[in-house]
Amino acid sequence: MIHRRNLLTGLASLPLLSAPALLSAQPMAVITPAVAAPDTAPVARPLPPIAPQFMPTPVNVQPDLIPNSIIVLSDQFYLYHITAPGKAMRYGVAVGRAELVFRGQAEVGRKVEWPSWKPTPEMIARSPSHYAKYADGMPGGPTNPLGARALYLYQNGHDTAIRIHGTTEPQSIGSAASNGCLRMVNEHVIALYDQVALGTPVFVY
Repeated sequence: MIHRRNLLTGLASLPLLSAPALLSAQPMAVITPAVAAPDTAPVARPLPPIAPQFMPTPVNVQPDLIPNSIIVLSDQFYLYHITAPGKAMRYGVAVGRAELVFRGQAEVGRKVEWPSWKPTPEMIARSPSHYAKYADGMPGGPTNPLGARALYLYQNGHDTAIRIHGTTEPQSIGSAASNGCLRMVNEHVIALYDQVALGTPVFVY
């Protein structure tokens, strides 16, 4: 459970985040499930097996959260798309491994369907045997690690190299498994992609 005092303490290390604009007098723990998820996400094939709590779920949230924003609670492996005052759609995500977790405020600066992928120099340096062969990039498609859609996170007009994207490893949802990006099941990221505009604010805790 995340309490306001603990969350505000964590925000002290994130100067890009504006805590008063994000939080009300109530703790983030007021985010609670409402009803079962509607069958509205585009589905081209049966959904992969993931834990039920990571399926898309409408939830009630604090009414002062910014409409049309995205909030990620990394420690809980949840992404919330705030759809209206007091309402959100909650998705399960995979986040970065311990030393690679991205936290801060950004915005959606680019959107791409079936994006190409190129490992960062840092990724290649950490694991050259795995990533060096992709140094020139990999075209988009069903085997691409970024999956069906990608939302590129920018800060002050600059690409952070962090993406909210689909995945070829849906079994990783609900774990700390990535190189810093936020993974979603392909069908789920397609649904989010269709609802999110360029410039959407993103808060990652």
